[in-house]
Amino acid sequence: MNTIFNAATTPMEVQTRVDVFEEIFLVFLGLGTLVGVVVIAYTLYNAYKYRDDGSRDDENTPTLGELPTGGKGGKKLFLSFGLSAIIVISLVIWTYGMLLYVEDGPDNPGEDAIEIEVVGNGFAWFFEYENGAETTGTMHVPPDTPVWIEVTSGDVWHSFGISDLRVKADAIPGEHDQTWFVAEEAGESHEIECFELCGDQHTSMVGTLEVAESEEAFEEWLEDNAPDENGDEADDDEETGDEADDDEETGDETEDDEEEPDDETESGGDD
Repeated sequence: MNTIFNAATTPMEVQTRVDVFEEIFLVFLGLGTLVGVVVIAYTLYNAYKYRDDGSRDDENTPTLGELPTGGKGGKKLFLSFGLSAIIVISLVIWTYGMLLYVEDGPDNPGEDAIEIEVVGNGFAWFFEYENGAETTGTMHVPPDTPVWIEVTSGDVWHSFGISDLRVKADAIPGEHDQTWFVAEEAGESHEIECFELCGDQHTSMVGTLEVAESEEAFEEWLEDNAPDENGDEADDDEETGDEADDDEETGDETEDDEEEPDDETESGGDD
């Protein structure tokens, strides 16, 4: 009951989508159980209180077609409806606020929050990170860090989802759907699925979410998989060097051609 009370009184302290949906479930389960116990107990109480014990009071027994009297003006009925309305309206307001938190994300995600672009194409998932690193089929994230993803599609409608983390975002060509999640357990793996029927290989459109052992481990992985700009420049230098060598070879051939006429001229003079 303490968990339910804390969830109902401090909803903004939740940090992950999993926590939000678990607390909503616990609150509804607790209140539903409480209401069920009260209703069943009250029903059994009245069944016992007004049981037929063989004795009848003909004076207070209504006849056919006569409306029963008493009940103290319906105060019990009014009270029960009033309490039910208060409980239901309170649940609706609280649940709506919790779902808004899930939709909008934390107010202060922090400087450690990362962004990943997700593209569904050809029954596979493609991921691009902030430093330009790219992976296919496997998403790498740090633990206990808000992760914002921007999802789109390159061919048909897909739906990116991670059931373990209560994550789902539509992947539609030409549009971008943004959502967030937090992976708490370091070193865990979670399955990525497509929740939209997208073709004959829909069931094989799966991937893996790999949670790093630590934030430092994720940063190291990110650096190791960043695009190698120096390497590209080195390749350009090698190509430039090859062109220079070709120019030198062409120059040598030209010098050889110039030497051949001189030899012919000397031979003519000797004759």
